[in-house]
Amino acid sequence: MTTRKIIKINEDLCNGCAACIPNCPEGAIQVIDGKARLISDIFCDGLGACIGHCPQDAITTEERDAAPYEEKKVMENIIKAGENTILAHLNHLKDHGETTYLNQALAFLKEQNISVPFKKEHESSHHACGCPGAKTMDFSRETKEKKTESCIRHSHLGQWPVQLHLVSPTASYFQGGDVLLVADCVAYALGDFHKDHLQGHHLAIACPKLDSNLDSYLEKLTSLINDAQIKSLTVMTMEVPCCRGLLALAQQAKTQATRKIPLKSIVVGIKGTILKEETIA
Repeated sequence: MTTRKIIKINEDLCNGCAACIPNCPEGAIQVIDGKARLISDIFCDGLGACIGHCPQDAITTEERDAAPYEEKKVMENIIKAGENTILAHLNHLKDHGETTYLNQALAFLKEQNISVPFKKEHESSHHACGCPGAKTMDFSRETKEKKTESCIRHSHLGQWPVQLHLVSPTASYFQGGDVLLVADCVAYALGDFHKDHLQGHHLAIACPKLDSNLDSYLEKLTSLINDAQIKSLTVMTMEVPCCRGLLALAQQAKTQATRKIPLKSIVVGIKGTILKEETIA
């Protein structure tokens, strides 16, 4: 047994609709006696691809003692479901930066002489949850090439997605870049957010008060520093107390990371003014 993240199903909330099952290519969930059940710890990677597909909010993740996740066992189960399920699983691992498991899965397929049209070196066409709105896109070049038109202020957003739960630290545009971590409300308060702050940065947005699974935010921020080797991290928050949690996450990630990068904090007033800017040691 080892302590790790694994899904938790609230049987009181679960109505047995089975919406989670197609979104768990690992085959860790089955509906038994009218309830979704985790059938084996070794099939659950704890990344939570099933969570956003539960209409009852009955699935969360927790840290507990569980049998180690075994990629080979998962692949033995997955190949029975065919090529589409195999690809969904490979993209799931890739989008979450699980390089070790991905390499194990590809090695298993090679051993079994199974060929699927998966391109490891490219961004996958779908996010792990299969949601088209979470497809990774880098359109920074297009943004830069737009011509300035009279009376039109252009967007400086150069990528998609932007929500921290959806972005992948392995995305090409994050590599060696300057990252702007922004509380959801900031762009609504600052009239010139794009021109004065977003320009030249890669974006991630989050709300430390309303978003769930903040541990995954900490992991992604640490991965951005260590794996994507970002050059700097700027955190923009509102003056309200609940926003401080976002800066705290960034500080914790900076402490945990093996690389050292500049961390800057910008606090925005609810009336749209910059109240404070400082570099965090």
